[in-house]
Amino acid sequence: MLEQTIKDICIKAKEASCVLASAGTELKNKVLLRAADNIIKNTPAILKANGQDIEALSAEKARAFKDRLLLTGERLKAVADGVKKVAALPDPVGKILASWKVESGLEISRITIPLGVLCVIFEARPNVCADAASLCFKAGSSVILRGGGDSFNSCTALYECFKEALNFYNLPEGCIQLVPSKQHQAVDILLEQKDYIDVLIPRGGKKLIEKIAQSKIPSFKHLNGICHTYIHKDADIAMACKVLLNAKLRRTSICGATETVLLDKALGKEKIKQVLGVLLEKGCEVRADEYIKTFMPNLPCASEEDWSTEYLDAIISAKTVETVGEACRHIAKYGSSHTEAIITDNAQAAEEFLNTVNSAVVMHNTSTQFCDGGEFGMGAEIGIATGKLHARGPVGLEQLVTFKYQVKGHGETRK
Repeated sequence: MLEQTIKDICIKAKEASCVLASAGTELKNKVLLRAADNIIKNTPAILKANGQDIEALSAEKARAFKDRLLLTGERLKAVADGVKKVAALPDPVGKILASWKVESGLEISRITIPLGVLCVIFEARPNVCADAASLCFKAGSSVILRGGGDSFNSCTALYECFKEALNFYNLPEGCIQLVPSKQHQAVDILLEQKDYIDVLIPRGGKKLIEKIAQSKIPSFKHLNGICHTYIHKDADIAMACKVLLNAKLRRTSICGATETVLLDKALGKEKIKQVLGVLLEKGCEVRADEYIKTFMPNLPCASEEDWSTEYLDAIISAKTVETVGEACRHIAKYGSSHTEAIITDNAQAAEEFLNTVNSAVVMHNTSTQFCDGGEFGMGAEIGIATGKLHARGPVGLEQLVTFKYQVKGHGETRK
């Protein structure tokens, strides 16, 4: 029964993708603006559904998980604003990337087109439902949404806002669909639909990524966020404290939160104590290397496992390094290619770090929590891609299209 339900969803998505590919910008924007208005209008119902999800959480779920799941009136307004921002962005479909004429007389153009049918599989965060729906729709692709069972009621309530907008403008419901099942088997079935789904987009933990990697369907790789902030010896310490506090504790549950702070030994013991003290004062647990423990003996000792752990909580590992190169090597060994930052007033050190670190996003003198499609001016994001192909970093509208070549001739034949 579930297998047939999902296959029917995939067939509808494939059929709808043909309709959506030729939909004009004005029509797509009208649908999105109506969906955003529906989210505001239905705030009480969405919050009630979210409350059901929160109440159903087991006591074992971590604080970070609850924070990701929780919706408030303010967060819902931000979700609706995100949909409106996507509507306001330029349409990524139909852009002429390049055009030229060759010796034979042929006129060749490279033009952006939709990817086709996208399947976004995500966990916990219901706002991803709205972000993914709006971005994929604006990019001209139909989308199949599969949220985690813990956010099922919240996602269903949000999805209804888009469904009503599609119906109002007489577009097929296959443009945006939510898998109506909490069963884990639904993901396995989706991963087999290579005849219908063009690209998989995972948004979740390591286990989900590993599962999706087994599918024959191409995917945007999104590993966990083991992000680093490196405080160089020439950093402004007041700035370093302020930025690190934000990078770690603004929201501990997001993938752009710093999980390891790298501290230049040349900062000296007092400045290192000052930096870590700011975190400790705010209730953050600091797991330190052996050198730091020589002058901060009350801190728990960081293990080898800590350097590659995404805490998603008020916990940070702290390691000392002696050079920019050593910091870069640590990141290359233990990081997840997500987001890394250096805090320094030394332009040469900053350039070395920015040019050497090969993560999707590298930063100078700012918080890793700025790794976000909205903060990058993309309107919203569908995830942070940490792979090397097609899309890296925040995946917004521009990354959700591919291209084709249009070749125009005048009766030419090849010799």
